[in-house]
Amino acid sequence: MAKGILGRKLGMTQIFDENGVLVPVSVIDVADNVVLQQKTIETDGYVATQVGFETKREKLSNKPEQGHVKKANTAPKRFVKEIRFKEELKNELVDLAVGDLVKTDLFEVGETVDVTGTSKGKGFAGSIKRHNQHRGPMTHGSRYHRGSGSMGPIKGNMKGKNLPGHMGHERVTIQNLKVAGVDVENQLLLISGSVPGPKKGLVIVRSAVKSGK
Repeated sequence: MAKGILGRKLGMTQIFDENGVLVPVSVIDVADNVVLQQKTIETDGYVATQVGFETKREKLSNKPEQGHVKKANTAPKRFVKEIRFKEELKNELVDLAVGDLVKTDLFEVGETVDVTGTSKGKGFAGSIKRHNQHRGPMTHGSRYHRGSGSMGPIKGNMKGKNLPGHMGHERVTIQNLKVAGVDVENQLLLISGSVPGPKKGLVIVRSAVKSGK
């Protein structure tokens, strides 16, 4: 079943599984996920659930945004995304009515998920760090150390060329991660391994699309 939830990465820790094996996990805070809108084929041409996460101050939102969240009887949200829950899942989640909370009990321990976030920004980086290119000789009079290699014919379009430039701060998805723990009381998800982005980065946790099930 396709399902998903929004959250904020709090950092990493480690737990022991049922076999006593130490597992590194990423802790994701998923509290305050509210259904803001249900998109349907009749009105929008497709089926999707708009979910908002993390309340922000009203002065930081405009009037259309305030009117939109008022229909869900909630405050303006900092992180809003559409998640395509499959229709079969709707009855299981009490139809996911506008204003309902999406909670951690949506997921079970051992479930496979994909996590999407924004990777850490590295600033301007050279071709060696950015594209894993090799450096030149460091001795014997070589004047080529960490510079870019041959550019080849430079006339015309150079789109796709591995050049120095801005590195990181991109949308990244890590697939087939396991749910190692579900804390219903504190609304936390424990995902085995690392997930994209820095601490306090916003992420989307969704059912794995390549789990093979």
